[in-house]
Amino acid sequence: MRKALVTGGKRLSGTVSVSGSKNAALPILAATILLHGETTITNVPNLLDIISMIRILRALGLRAEYFEPNIVKVYTNNSIKHVAPYELVTKMRASFFIIGPILARMGLAKVPLPGGCAIGSRPVNLHIKGLEALGAHVSMEHGFVIVKANKLKGAKIYLDFPSVGATETIMMAATHSEGETIIENAAQEPEIADLAAFLNKCGARIEGAGEETIKISGVSKLKSSDYKVMPDRIEASTLMLAGAITKGDITLNGVIEQHVEPIIRKLQDAGVEIGVSGDQVKVKAKDGIRSTDVKTMPYPGFPTDVQPQFTSLMSIASGTSVVTETVFENRFMHVHELKRMGADIQIEGQSAIIKGVKKLSGCPVRASDLRAGAALVLAGLAADGETLIDDVERFIERGYENLIGKLNSLGGDLREINGNNHQ
Repeated sequence: MRKALVTGGKRLSGTVSVSGSKNAALPILAATILLHGETTITNVPNLLDIISMIRILRALGLRAEYFEPNIVKVYTNNSIKHVAPYELVTKMRASFFIIGPILARMGLAKVPLPGGCAIGSRPVNLHIKGLEALGAHVSMEHGFVIVKANKLKGAKIYLDFPSVGATETIMMAATHSEGETIIENAAQEPEIADLAAFLNKCGARIEGAGEETIKISGVSKLKSSDYKVMPDRIEASTLMLAGAITKGDITLNGVIEQHVEPIIRKLQDAGVEIGVSGDQVKVKAKDGIRSTDVKTMPYPGFPTDVQPQFTSLMSIASGTSVVTETVFENRFMHVHELKRMGADIQIEGQSAIIKGVKKLSGCPVRASDLRAGAALVLAGLAADGETLIDDVERFIERGYENLIGKLNSLGGDLREINGNNHQ
């Protein structure tokens, strides 16, 4: 088990580029199941989750590989397997949305219930409800979801919650359905618009992706096409917060301003200077981070995937802040570890009441999920002494491309060590 050793007290400065979006690349790779021929996807982050998706595609009979560090080539044959491998799908939550493309392509899909971060109940019932509305018959057997349909037919589907995964699953399946599908109360995240842009480039007819109502007119065949994945707004937000928590002066290249708007506004509320020029974002923080309240919401609200990192920043802000989590009920597991570092945080229902302290203190900590891992890295950057974070493969490298290298390039002091060789 590898660990990250963070020596705090270094002020970050300099320029760094943001990688491609993990949460956009994963469904785009899943969508290649629908295509015929060779597809080249560029700006793909080199991450464990992406490697897991490539392995799933190979297990289904596609040829898929990293061609260069950030380029994935996928070749789709005429026939693919309809059963997804249990040992791969159960590792990663995002792998479940292969069910839509396999069903649309083969008329039958058998996919295990997924795994991933333990941050609360993220049921697949919205995916299943959407596929049933398109005419699929759904059953459960030995931990697998089995969906069958001779022919999918367009339908009007209302999502009880604007689930990103369910929106993507239904959208991919509906591209091969007969007639028109309308998804109401659809998730509006930029990653959905990116998936739709890719599918439209391949010949799909999707309108309104990124808005509350999406309309899909089914087509009989999709062609392969090359595509560049959008930048990762969660990585960009994490790096912005790293600049703020170290009272740093950093510049990020490759950011879409609109995608990080909630983080920009909240950092400005906290007294951090933000400058935007084209796809560059400058973050300059001085002494005296101010407390400010945050409430997570589906896009375009403040993202739940940035809440743990923002909680780390508020733990050293002057005054008291309230961070309210409305998306995942279990997303305060990092708070216990921040308290071990000296943070003053109380959980009351869905909210964390944070009284800012002057300094955090480095100590051994354990990440409970991917974004909690990033939050602990940020806390370690600001803390006195050394912070040792367990299990970086599972809780940092799954979702961030070279985060340690990027922070070190800005003047941070982080290194990976094997679990046994640190005294």
